[in-house]
Amino acid sequence: MAKYMLIMRGTDESVAKMMETPFEQMLETMGRFNEEMIRAGVLVAAEGLEDPAQSVVVDFSGETPLVTDGPYGETKELFGGFYVIDVASKEEAVEWAKRLPAVTGTKCEIRRVPSIDEFPQDDEWIIKERAWRERTGQL
Repeated sequence: MAKYMLIMRGTDESVAKMMETPFEQMLETMGRFNEEMIRAGVLVAAEGLEDPAQSVVVDFSGETPLVTDGPYGETKELFGGFYVIDVASKEEAVEWAKRLPAVTGTKCEIRRVPSIDEFPQDDEWIIKERAWRERTGQL
């Protein structure tokens, strides 16, 4: 099994269309999909994000970090939320992503989440992270 992140990305237009959907209807639609993933035993985590207008950007392109309010001005696609699923293959992750209840114009990027076992196990930082994950019940 491998973990994959399904990254939900929307445009201003698709986000506006989603906001037209009654909140209770959106909760029910997403809830049914989430329940399906839970029953299948693949859901690890899922979160939606607050309105991008409430965000803060820390820009490291200069000598010192610059903090500004709101999303990037030239952003055409906004990161709206994510799922982390534990499935047998990238193909299975794609099949789950294709079933996401998303509005027209939304995209879903799928990226594998490497396991800590894939990193050098004799590295002191990996040893510390493994110990922390064990202490917190993540391993």
